[in-house]
Amino acid sequence: MFRTFRGGQSGGWRVTSVSPVTGEPLPFMPALSVNDSDAVSLPLVPSRNAWRLVGVASTLRYTERAEKQKLTAVQAGLGRMEATCAALIPIRKSQAWWELTQDERRKIFEDRSHHIASSLRFLPAIARQLYHCRDLGEPFDFLTWFEFAPAHASLFEELVAMLRRTEEWTYVEREVDVRVVKEVLSA
Repeated sequence: MFRTFRGGQSGGWRVTSVSPVTGEPLPFMPALSVNDSDAVSLPLVPSRNAWRLVGVASTLRYTERAEKQKLTAVQAGLGRMEATCAALIPIRKSQAWWELTQDERRKIFEDRSHHIASSLRFLPAIARQLYHCRDLGEPFDFLTWFEFAPAHASLFEELVAMLRRTEEWTYVEREVDVRVVKEVLSA
């Protein structure tokens, strides 16, 4: 199942900001749509009025069984009614990261950066899903999607600040932070 994030003129989420953290930005678009599909059709002509990022949820790559059990026990699912704030954070890591072996990346990811252990305290307030896109020819390696209630916005800021201070993040060469709020239709 592919998940497509499309920045454009309409969508279920209103874009509040698009901030380049590292590397090239994405153009600001007023809305974001999020769709799932079994296949992805390529645009025939690139659009100046939209951008599109595609990823796929995959198996957990650097997570050990005990960590997976802890995550499963406390994480919330996407789509909760109260989670009207979200962030799409596409990330591309450097070639140096990909030249490391999987066990070397695991040591940086968890043994030294404590990505999972440190993130557990932010669950279930913040729901998250990682989408892989490196092998799809996309401009990013990962699309990280977070959903949270407005009351947890400062907690989310704490989470991303913590992750960006880790050794793991020294390998990030492109990161864009797209913040959105759920569009509410009035009756």
